[in-house]
Amino acid sequence: MRAFLGVLACSLTVLSVHGLYSASDDVVELNPSNFNSEVIQSDSLWLVEFYAPWCGHCKNLAPEWKKAAMALKGIVKVGAVDADQHNSLGGQYGVRGFPSIKIFGANKHKPEDYQGGRSSQAIVDAALNALRSLVKDRLGGKTGGTDYGKQSGGGAGNKKDVVELTDDNFDRTVLDSDDVWMVEFFAPWCGHCKNLEPEWTAAATEVKEQTKGKVKLGAVDATVHQGLASRYGIRGFPTIKVFRKGEEPEDYQGGRTRSDIVARAMDLYSDNIPPPELQEILNEDVLKKTCEDYQLCIISVLPHILDTGASGRNSYLEVMRMMADKYKKKTWGWLWTEAGAQMDLESSLGIGGFGYPAMAAINARKMKFALLRGSFSETGIHEFLRELSVGRGSTATVGGGALPKINTVEPWDGKDGVVSIENSVRVHRCLSLLFSNTPFLAFPQLPMEDDIDLSDVDLDDLEKDEL
Repeated sequence: MRAFLGVLACSLTVLSVHGLYSASDDVVELNPSNFNSEVIQSDSLWLVEFYAPWCGHCKNLAPEWKKAAMALKGIVKVGAVDADQHNSLGGQYGVRGFPSIKIFGANKHKPEDYQGGRSSQAIVDAALNALRSLVKDRLGGKTGGTDYGKQSGGGAGNKKDVVELTDDNFDRTVLDSDDVWMVEFFAPWCGHCKNLEPEWTAAATEVKEQTKGKVKLGAVDATVHQGLASRYGIRGFPTIKVFRKGEEPEDYQGGRTRSDIVARAMDLYSDNIPPPELQEILNEDVLKKTCEDYQLCIISVLPHILDTGASGRNSYLEVMRMMADKYKKKTWGWLWTEAGAQMDLESSLGIGGFGYPAMAAINARKMKFALLRGSFSETGIHEFLRELSVGRGSTATVGGGALPKINTVEPWDGKDGVVSIENSVRVHRCLSLLFSNTPFLAFPQLPMEDDIDLSDVDLDDLEKDEL
């Protein structure tokens, strides 16, 4: 019975966070399968919201977005993408926070960011202004340059966007590049290669536009440049390989249509995006924005600079950057502060009794958190997140049930600490508070823990063999 209730509760949780829009709304639900046909190949002006179901600001926007869609029905298309579920589509358009609104006008491959208000009236006004500009451009003979994307099978594209690779330029152009490369090895007489050529060309043009040149498509005539064909074990044509700097090439196993190639290229682009910024908690806005706008915020409390020096602190920050890079596809925020700088925060998370450095993962929607109990290392932190994801950890309620007060502090200057009179007085006061009327050193009392309650966070979707 308990198991049944648990399954029922999980099912209800899933249903409660599923999408913000339904088929009865005038908002078109968009995903990787229909985005190209609905938006990119459309002659209409589109307003597209990239959202996450758990995002509080997105929930607040939803009724206004629906009103705007109803008002603009038949005039301007209004859509929405669950970028939490379809993160590759969000990454394709540089979405790093929620909600993000893009205007797809004359050139569908270069949407504009919407920077206006979040009321239905402001959204409608912006849509009509964009529509007026689109009509004016068309009267002036501007087409937006999207014709190739509308042709069956992807269109002709531009052959110059497929880079010709040879024995002489391959290492310099591909292997030494920081960009990702998809390389076709072909033979001029090969029928399958001839069929692939227009798809490869059209994909090259679209990928260049969508990734701003960060993913490139090239081609090698393997009958001429036999050294390259031999080096990479080419036995049949066409053969497509993916090259990333410093890694062994991998075989491309996907479909041979333009859309298949573009989809794989966008996945590669998403893999290659920079990690999220690691921010110091300097004021209340930094904490609030990160924890409320992101699915999860990871906060580290590092030892005082007098205890570690600059080199010690930088080593801890480097561990955090490595983990932020490892989990960069997640919509997580990464923060740090110095021990003693934000005492209300430390108290609300029960940090102090375990020493420093300390780490907490906070779900601001539930005001729940979990503490790192293992080592502050890449292995220890990964194990911490893995334990949470499989339900072996424990969580507690944030003290006070809300994000704590945050002091405004100066950013770390990157240097070793200097003992000053001010620091000495501060230490003296801290010791006085700790020992006054207390026969022994008392650590802060930890919040009462309960069973893990971050199940909707989806902390870890890595393959098991990675763990």
